[in-house]
Amino acid sequence: MMHMTFYWGKKVTLLFDSWKTNSWPSYALTLIVVFLFSVFYQYMEDRRLRFKILASIKPSPLINTPLLLPRLYNNKNSAKFSVALLFGVNSAIGYLLMLAVMSFNGGIFIAVILGLTDGYLLFRVSDEEIVAVENPCACA
Repeated sequence: MMHMTFYWGKKVTLLFDSWKTNSWPSYALTLIVVFLFSVFYQYMEDRRLRFKILASIKPSPLINTPLLLPRLYNNKNSAKFSVALLFGVNSAIGYLLMLAVMSFNGGIFIAVILGLTDGYLLFRVSDEEIVAVENPCACA
């Protein structure tokens, strides 16, 4: 039976017919996996944003030694492809988390929210300090 409202209990079918919990230990293990998957989502989002910023930085003409320049400057198409690939992976993880929440189990919902929150605190709180400015002029 599929629930259409939030319920609290240990019996959950999550994402696949083979992923069912019938006992408290299996339910607790599922909550831990969902929590860690949510933290991993925030980690991947942080990596994607940092890689996007790194790929958009233009090399300074003063620094032209090959040892100081990252490989990203040599091939912008591969950098764009890598950013797009990371976006696709992160989108897939996000949709899987959404589908997990759509199991309507209260514990799963709380595990996802706590995992996203902890992941944000661990990996993305400093995102506000990183600002990529295309035009440094304050009047633009």
